[in-house]
Amino acid sequence: MGRMAVAAITSLWVIPMSIIVNHIVPDPYMDEIFHVPQAQQYCNGNFRSWDPMITTPPGLYYLSLAHVASLFPGMLLMRTTSQSFSEACSTSVLRSTNAVLAVLCGVLVYDIIRFLGPSLTDRKATLMALVMTLYPLHWFFTFLYYTDVASLTAFLAMYLACLRKRYILSALFGTLAILIRQTNVVWMLFVACSGVLDFTLDSPWQKHKQKVDQDSHHQSIDGKEATLRSNLRNRKPDNNLDTRDRFDRGKSASSTEDTSGLAYDVYAVISTSWNMKWKILVKFSPFIVVVVAFGIFILWNGGIVLGAKEAHVVSPHFGQIMYFSLVSALFTAPLHFSVEQVRNLLQELRRNWPLSLLLTLVALIAGFASVHFFSLAHPYLLADNRHYPFYLWRKIINAHWLMKYMLVPVYVYSWFSILTLLAKTRRKIWVLVYFLATCAVLVPTPLIEFRYYTNPFYIFMLHSCVRSSGYTTWLLTGTIFVCVNVFTMAMFLFRPFEWSHEDGVQRFIW
Repeated sequence: MGRMAVAAITSLWVIPMSIIVNHIVPDPYMDEIFHVPQAQQYCNGNFRSWDPMITTPPGLYYLSLAHVASLFPGMLLMRTTSQSFSEACSTSVLRSTNAVLAVLCGVLVYDIIRFLGPSLTDRKATLMALVMTLYPLHWFFTFLYYTDVASLTAFLAMYLACLRKRYILSALFGTLAILIRQTNVVWMLFVACSGVLDFTLDSPWQKHKQKVDQDSHHQSIDGKEATLRSNLRNRKPDNNLDTRDRFDRGKSASSTEDTSGLAYDVYAVISTSWNMKWKILVKFSPFIVVVVAFGIFILWNGGIVLGAKEAHVVSPHFGQIMYFSLVSALFTAPLHFSVEQVRNLLQELRRNWPLSLLLTLVALIAGFASVHFFSLAHPYLLADNRHYPFYLWRKIINAHWLMKYMLVPVYVYSWFSILTLLAKTRRKIWVLVYFLATCAVLVPTPLIEFRYYTNPFYIFMLHSCVRSSGYTTWLLTGTIFVCVNVFTMAMFLFRPFEWSHEDGVQRFIW
C-alpha cells in the first residue's frame, strides 16, 4: 500500500480509458482544437506563434514538450514515429501528458493526506487518495488535452511543499501553476497565507505568549479561590456568591483558553507577525516575488486573460459561489446530507443561537441578493448545448422564476456544512482564508464552469474532518464518483449528435 499502490491502481484505469477515448475520439475536440495545434507549434520550434483564442498561459505546452522529449527515444526504437520530433506530438501523445500527471496527482494527494493525518493507516490513506482521483471533473479531463489536470497537479505540489516548509520549492511550483492557469495566483496567495498562519500560530514566540497568558490566568484563579476561602471562614456560606463566582471563572477560562476563536486567531496572527515581520518577509519572499511579477504581467497585458478577452470579461458573479457549494455537497452527499451531519449543524446553531441566527439571516439575504442581482447567464452558457451546465441552467435553475430563490436555502446549508466540517480540523481564520480564496477565484468568472471548482473542492476534501470518516462514507462517495464518471464518459463516447448549422460530430462534455 502507499504511493506505489496509488500509482499502480490509478494507472489501471488511466491507461485503458485513454486507449478507448483515443480510439473513439482520435481528433481534437472542443477546446482541444486550440490547445493541440498550439502545442504542435511549440513542437515545431515556433515559440513566437500564439493562437489569440487561447486564454491561458503556455505552461501545459512546455510540460508536453518535456513529456514528448522523454518518450521520443522509445518511440524511435519502436518505430512508432519518424525522425521528426514534431510528428511525435500527435493528439494522443499530447493527451497522455495529462494521463501521466493524473497518476502523479494521485501520489501527491496521498502524500498530503499522510502529512495532514499521520495517524491514518496506509490502507485508509490509500483508499482516500484513490477516491479523490475519481473526482468526476478531474477524472473526465484526464483523457483530454485540457489544462485542468496539470493545473491541479502543480497546485497540489505547491501546497505539499509549503506544508513541509520548503517555501522556495513551493513558490517554484506555484510559478508553474500560474503558467498553466492564471487564477492559480489566488491559490498561491492562499498557500502563502496558510503557511504564514502555521508559521505564526505555531511559532515558539506565540506558544510562549500562550503559556504566559495561561499561567497568569491560573494565578488569577488561585488568588480568587484564596480570597473566597478567607471570606468563607468569616461568614456563612452564600450559595449565590459561590454560583456567581464559578460562572465568572468559567467565563474567564473559556475566553482565555478558547484559542480556536476567530478574534483570538486574528489578534495572535497580527501580533506575532509584527514581532516576526522580518523573519516572515525573508521566509515568504519567494511568494512575494512571484505575486509582484504577476501584477506586472497584468499591467503589461491589460488584464488577466491572454486571448478572447471580450468573452472573458471580469464580472461580479456571486451566484457562482452558490453553485460551487451545492455541486461540492452533492458530489459528497453521504457527508453533507446524512442525519448525523444535520444533527451536528443544529447543535452548532443552538450552541450560540443569537449569533448563529444572525449569521444565518445574513447568509440567506446574501444568497438571495446573489442569485437575484449577480446570477449571470453567459452567451456561451445559453448557446452551447454540449455542456451539462446548459441543461442545469435551463431545466433546473430557470425551470421556474421561483426556482433560483428556492435553491438559496440549499446553497446556504451546503456552505454551512462545508465550513463547519473544515472548522473541526482547522482554525477559523484558516477557514475564512479558504472562503475568501474560493470567492476570489469564482466570483469574477462570468461563465458557469464546474472545472473551476476543482481546487477548492480538493482543499475541502483534504482538510475537512472527512479524513476521520469511516470506510462506509468513503466507499459511498467513491460509488457516486464512479456512477457519474460512467454516465458522463458513456454520453461523451456513445451519444454523439450533430448540429444543423455546423459540420462535424458534437459530444456531451462537462
